[in-house]
Amino acid sequence: MAEKKAFVTGHPIAHSRSPKIHGYWLAKYGIDGSYRAIDVAPEDFAAFLKSLGANNYRGGNVTIPHKEAAFALVERRDEAAEAIGAVNTLWLEDGVLWGGNTDGLGFAGNLDDYAPGWAGNGPAVVLGAGGASRAVIQALKARGVKDIRIVNRTLARAEELSDRFGAGVSAHGAGAVGELLSDAGLLVNTTALGMHGNETLAADPAGLPDHAIVTDIVYVPLETPLLAAARARGLKTVDGLGMLLHQAVPGFERWFGKRPEVTPELRRMIVADIEAH
Repeated sequence: MAEKKAFVTGHPIAHSRSPKIHGYWLAKYGIDGSYRAIDVAPEDFAAFLKSLGANNYRGGNVTIPHKEAAFALVERRDEAAEAIGAVNTLWLEDGVLWGGNTDGLGFAGNLDDYAPGWAGNGPAVVLGAGGASRAVIQALKARGVKDIRIVNRTLARAEELSDRFGAGVSAHGAGAVGELLSDAGLLVNTTALGMHGNETLAADPAGLPDHAIVTDIVYVPLETPLLAAARARGLKTVDGLGMLLHQAVPGFERWFGKRPEVTPELRRMIVADIEAH
């Protein structure tokens, strides 16, 4: 049996933690396989996808800036990819290149771990209207959240998303955030605010009800200013690292034939890697 091969591609890609995650699982389950990071420039991406079968790849992950290009180039797409408009997971099935999107599953899986029952907690406020926001909204809708409020500096971008996702999804400018938080059960930050070197608070959790859950999809730093403020206010907080770990599960299962587990040990290993950098 030939070694099972998979990859992650982006441009740049050196920062990716996916090889560590998949490498941990390959070792843990004793699978003869490899998962490597491959830097592919945008102009070479279409040719790279065409060469997968010839190079014996079973599939791989796609990250920035190739997610939309992958969506356009694959032959078949799963429902989540169609809803989000981007592909982060590729696999070959009977010679056909499929594209899926597991970011929404990753987001929901992380909340399931750390805030069970989150989907029934009340209205959700989503900060930001970029690609990550689409995955979050798709996950919220899939879990039956009926009132999803998108807040974005550029109102038109939030309106595009509310049109895309339809019933129960509303668009708001940044000025409305205080009012929108007053009865919200879930606050999700998908913006770059709070990342290293960008320490501004994405929204003030002081206005949230006591039962609210606050989560940030950023995981460097693990505790963003938003999460620190929410914790100080006594609210339930969930960091973004679990989303990265959980979104990796379906791809690993497709390429290597084993559904892996997101364990505390795996999380500790990735946290140690983040802290070392």
